[in-house]
Amino acid sequence: MSRVVLDIETSGVPFDTLDADAQTYLLKFANGDDEREEEKRKVNLYPYTARIICIGMLNIDSGQARVYVEGGEEDEPWDSEDATTRYIPAGEREMLERFWEDIAPYRQIVTFNGRGFDAPFLHVRSALLGVKASRNLMPPRYGSSSHFDLLDQLTFFHATRRFNLDFLCTAFGIDSPKRHGITGHDMNALAAEGRFREIAEYNARDLRATRDLYLRWMAAQPD
Repeated sequence: MSRVVLDIETSGVPFDTLDADAQTYLLKFANGDDEREEEKRKVNLYPYTARIICIGMLNIDSGQARVYVEGGEEDEPWDSEDATTRYIPAGEREMLERFWEDIAPYRQIVTFNGRGFDAPFLHVRSALLGVKASRNLMPPRYGSSSHFDLLDQLTFFHATRRFNLDFLCTAFGIDSPKRHGITGHDMNALAAEGRFREIAEYNARDLRATRDLYLRWMAAQPD
């Protein structure tokens, strides 16, 4: 067990359920109705106003994936048709507890923008829910042996323009998970409708696209 791709999905609380002070704070830099609506949509990006609804992990070497997704005790796990992905329903706290146990043995974690989103989100949500982390997902930025963030690598640590995963997959000839009818922008609506199976399967596609992009990038690097 050496390398694992990590990806999470999140869902924000309805903006109107936040107290008045929180709403004012989040909107204080918004000018005009369009910017206010945009800020309201961003609540799923903050661990203080959103929950984790899916955590996916893909072993790069074996190709096997495990995806935890929001669900109750009555929900049964299921497998993908090709038996490469195991989907496991759980509450957020249980997801985090099992994630930290699963992730501990891996030498390297591979993400796309994991340093900017997934890793800090996991650490903060764990702290809020009283779950102890098993490792530091945010090691010193310019070393990639522990956490290899493809967004950092492909922009040479933001020396060049940032492109999203969909754009990069298309450029490298990789099947983009964003071309299957669902994107990260749909998570709030899907969660509200209880469509967690679709969320989990979208997450698994993200994992495999990230792995393929990582392998293409690494194959071109000097020895």
